[in-house]
Amino acid sequence: MVDLTRQFNIDQEKDAEIKEIMTTVYHALKEKGYNPINQIVGYILSEDPTYITNHNHARTLIRKLDRDELLQVLVKSYLQQ
Repeated sequence: MVDLTRQFNIDQEKDAEIKEIMTTVYHALKEKGYNPINQIVGYILSEDPTYITNHNHARTLIRKLDRDELLQVLVKSYLQQ
């Protein structure tokens, strides 16, 4: 008998979703002529959505993310590189 149990990691899926959203937000800010890093940092520090453009629904996308989860992913990614 073959055990076909599959394992998946919710954390990896969540990290991938956060990365996809942040990449979209980054490109939307860049397309509109903003400094994406400064704008994203401003948003993270203040949680004021006006730091993020509405272009390509970037503001809606970033507001889907929990700020604590976002910070965890950013720190983990930074330290792993």
